[in-house]
Amino acid sequence: MPGKTAEEMALDQKEISVAEFFEKNRHLLGFDNPAKALITVVKEGVDNALDACEEAGKLPYLDVNIDEVGDNKYEISLKDNGPGIVKEQMPSIFGKLLYGSKFHSRKQSRGQQGIGISASVLYSQLTTGKPAIITSRTDMGSQPKQFELKIDTVKNEPEILDERELEDNFQPGTEIKVVVEGKYIQRYHSVDEYLKQTAIANPYARIKYSNPEGESYDFERAAEHLPPEPKEIKPHPYGVELGVLARMLKNTDSNKVLSFLQNEFTRIGRTSGEEICRLAEVDPDKTPAKLGHNEQERLLNAMQKVKIQRPPTDCLSPIGADLIKSGLEKEIDAEFVTSTSRDPEVYRGNPFQIEVGIAYGGELEEMETDKVKVMRYANKVPLLYQSSSCAITKALEKTDWKRYGLDQPGSSGTPKGPAIIFVHLCSTWVPFTSESKESIARYPKIVKEIKLGIQECARGLQRHLSKKHKGKKEKRRKKIFSNYMPLVLENAVELAENGHELSIDPIMKRVIDEELVEKADGGADDE
Repeated sequence: MPGKTAEEMALDQKEISVAEFFEKNRHLLGFDNPAKALITVVKEGVDNALDACEEAGKLPYLDVNIDEVGDNKYEISLKDNGPGIVKEQMPSIFGKLLYGSKFHSRKQSRGQQGIGISASVLYSQLTTGKPAIITSRTDMGSQPKQFELKIDTVKNEPEILDERELEDNFQPGTEIKVVVEGKYIQRYHSVDEYLKQTAIANPYARIKYSNPEGESYDFERAAEHLPPEPKEIKPHPYGVELGVLARMLKNTDSNKVLSFLQNEFTRIGRTSGEEICRLAEVDPDKTPAKLGHNEQERLLNAMQKVKIQRPPTDCLSPIGADLIKSGLEKEIDAEFVTSTSRDPEVYRGNPFQIEVGIAYGGELEEMETDKVKVMRYANKVPLLYQSSSCAITKALEKTDWKRYGLDQPGSSGTPKGPAIIFVHLCSTWVPFTSESKESIARYPKIVKEIKLGIQECARGLQRHLSKKHKGKKEKRRKKIFSNYMPLVLENAVELAENGHELSIDPIMKRVIDEELVEKADGGADDE
């Protein structure tokens, strides 16, 4: 049988839309199995809602409901009190993959790729065939708008099935309703656990939640103020790659290489820009788009060699040690809680910051497993899956927990004890290991910083356990003393009565004297 010709094979080639790609590869986005899919849909909605509220300067209030509407079919609704969405953008935000405002923004945020919430809409139509229902209102002076939509996967465009205006009883904010195939469970990998961990890391948010079992939860606020608003920064020269630099040179509005360096990068001033051009042997007045490949390479190498300040860190919005402690105390009845927020560091030109908290004892004494519970976070979002490949797990296992009072099998591994270890990485660009954003890549610098943060908190736990051990020892000593005290007194009194000189503590002597007087008085009464 003759094979195909090049011309015949060319007829088979066609463009694949991103929606079509994820339609066939939904596992890449966290829809691996029904239980995880349910969490992922809730997670994407919560991420969007919290980001929107914080950007608008509003204390978040989220209302999450999950109802079982058939065999392994669940209706998920999520309403927030955010700024709402203008009518023109509503279809694209929810019905088009890779559409968003944060991909090119260099500041900390939960969502970055413009995939999450639209992927949830895609998963809904794939598994149940139901459209998503989106309702939004920007303020009380505007009418609430509602869309029913699906995604045209061939075109990666929203397919609007219905559009209407609602009555005035819908409060400002945004609501999404989808019906998805899933599996509801109540173990560690569950929506319940995800929302509890979200409430701990976002203690300024109030989250009301109703699960399919009819149980209701109200995760109250522990703080009445938002963390600092992160500010956008330009790329840092230490984090740029050759291909990115070439694109920037081609698309810049600057008409000179020197002004390009100053305008397009953070921390490059005139002096450092001139030094870069000198080392690269590039004319600072040359038009950026006219640099050849060799000149671009020399420019990049020079950018890595010139000493340049670290990027500014106001692009980060850490939780803060106080709020981490408040969040843990709010949701966990522990006997001891400590937390720390380390100074920002940089990897590949990207600022990042590590925060750690430890809760010990109390209700945690009743944990089903003897291993500590680890709560992993990236940009305030819980990471429930793929823990074995995560930088947080690596740093945790590399820590010598025995010196801090917890048991640890062998020389490394997850420690044992009634404790929760909370670790948060915030960054302008978190190096996730996959599109599902469940695990942080093991960059050596990140692992080192996490370990230092864990050790800092663990020293506080060590001091607590040391005091607790000393207290137990003292209590035991007092109990032994009190048990034997009557016998000691009896023998000491007998010796004193027989005229023996006792060399004893003055306080003990007074006690014996009082005992003798009491005994003498008792004898007189008997006579």
